[in-house]
Amino acid sequence: MSHSILLVEDDLEISEMVKTQLGKEGFKVVQAFDGESALQYFSAEGFDLILLDLMLPKMNGMDFLQFVREQSVIPVLIMSAKDSEVDKAIGLGLGADDYIAKPFSMIELTARVKAAIRRANNYSKAVEKDVTAIMNIGGLTIDLENFSVKKDNREIKLTAKEFLILKMFISSPNRVFTKEQIYQSVWNDDYYKDENVINVHMRRLREKIEDDPSNPKYIKTIWGIGYKLGEI
Repeated sequence: MSHSILLVEDDLEISEMVKTQLGKEGFKVVQAFDGESALQYFSAEGFDLILLDLMLPKMNGMDFLQFVREQSVIPVLIMSAKDSEVDKAIGLGLGADDYIAKPFSMIELTARVKAAIRRANNYSKAVEKDVTAIMNIGGLTIDLENFSVKKDNREIKLTAKEFLILKMFISSPNRVFTKEQIYQSVWNDDYYKDENVINVHMRRLREKIEDDPSNPKYIKTIWGIGYKLGEI
């Protein structure tokens, strides 16, 4: 079955180049050239992935991404010339799954698109195999059937990546994970040495589950190595 991609890019030349390349790989690509039309396409059709430029007319990419994350956990790959740590942090903090800076090669873009869709499919299959599992630690309850997390019976909304990171630590409570191991396990892809991706997701997860994110008890930092589950 052909996977469907929503390509949100206001540069016609780049959009056509990306559409042509992904079309050769068997993807169905729907083009949107501004945020408002992207919103209409997203609301009307089902997609397997969104390729999103940040600098868009009518409605910027961040606002569009925020709307998407309120509705769906669809993989979102940001592609933008704004290659600063701040923009990466904002984009990933809002729930983007990956980031690729312009100019990029079509080979790398295609690889990242395939990896993102593969990760999303593997995530769904993994949950389907273990729909009755409920994990508890401290005041946290993780329900894999409903993709939900509660803290002291209060629901916490996590993105798909945050959910997988938390599940990984709870499933291996005595193991210390390096950033490379976390990326390879959760993203199921080669590590691009971009620590910001892990840092942002870890910070956002801690902000949601910890009483004091600056002094975490659920996920501890092991300086110079990585992270491990706290002894709760």
